[in-house]
Amino acid sequence: MTRNRVAGLKHRATLPSSDVTTLVPKGLRVSAALSWRFLVIIGALYVIIWLLGYFAHVVIPVAIALLLAALMAPGVGKLVEWRVPRSLATAIVLVGGLAVVGGVLTFVITEFTNGLPQLQSQVNDSLDTIQKWLSNGPLHLRQDQIKSFLQNAIDTIKANQSAITSGAITTAATIGEVLTGLLLTLFILIFFLFDGGGIWRFVVRGVPGIVRDRVDVAGKRGFSSLVSYVRATAAVAVFDAVGIGIGLWIVGVPLFVPLAALVFLTAFIPIIGALIAGTVAVLIALVANGFISSLVVLAIVIGIMQIESHVLQPWLLGRAVKLHPLAVVLAIGVGLIAAGIAGALLSVPLLAVLNAGVRSLINEGETDPDEVDVLDDAASQPNVVEDDEEAESDADEESARP
Repeated sequence: MTRNRVAGLKHRATLPSSDVTTLVPKGLRVSAALSWRFLVIIGALYVIIWLLGYFAHVVIPVAIALLLAALMAPGVGKLVEWRVPRSLATAIVLVGGLAVVGGVLTFVITEFTNGLPQLQSQVNDSLDTIQKWLSNGPLHLRQDQIKSFLQNAIDTIKANQSAITSGAITTAATIGEVLTGLLLTLFILIFFLFDGGGIWRFVVRGVPGIVRDRVDVAGKRGFSSLVSYVRATAAVAVFDAVGIGIGLWIVGVPLFVPLAALVFLTAFIPIIGALIAGTVAVLIALVANGFISSLVVLAIVIGIMQIESHVLQPWLLGRAVKLHPLAVVLAIGVGLIAAGIAGALLSVPLLAVLNAGVRSLINEGETDPDEVDVLDDAASQPNVVEDDEEAESDADEESARP
């Protein structure tokens, strides 16, 4: 029996193995492993982006409220340092910010209303000039041809009246959604300013304790980078608006104040925003003042953009978020494709936060929160009662352990 068992074992050992891993070349095995992991990552990113798009009516107000909190939170923190109650500090900063925004919007709307008749008369003069050029210029069009072209345009509008009406209804519904989003943004902003630190501590509690400190520091550094980004972008936007606004005023372009406000708002979308606002300014100068004025406005816009790109952007944004211009352009393109204007607006701040947070997580030795106390100082101060309760619960857990 013993000899037969030994012979059987020898026979079994000589059978070919079903494991063919060793027969597959190492390069193919590594490529396959990288490929399925890459597909899993892409699938996870797709699900995350889809969820963000599905809940866009909530995600976008939260993101905008976070941007506004990064702009206003340092003011709340400074008032709290001056021993102003946190609720009162939040109310002061919030009401002051809303008053400034409301005053600016009121001024812009008033200027737009006052300048609209002048723009209308200049547009009529420009249209007459264009009509004379079409008749007496190199094209030598007859009056009946021009009238026929205008009549065709009117007929096209009448034929698509239903589509235009449905588009107007959709626009009205969109305005309602925007107003609802603004109210939700304001509500979220109040809590971010009042108890931002408490909200962040609650989020960090869901992280495993072994990496909780590093995640806490990474989050604070990400918020600090967001604060720096918002400050630098606001400074660049003010420079663009003032520079282009003064240039439009000197040239004599109507509605230069609303155009300057448009430049300020679109400047928060790097690169693309300035291009859009500059194009609108040049077109209005072309229609209202003529070809020469539009060329002067184009030169002014290009000059301001060059100063922004070669001086302000590297000096302010480069030091604030430490992002390469190519990364900024690609982030804007991806955000624009994924979520439209909102994606283009939020892509660069998101990239700045992720950049600072990931770099902090990679550098394991840098876990000193003293350098990144912007979140606690700006958003809120620690709640003493919560800290005492946490300390007591930790003490009870330690005493309960064997």
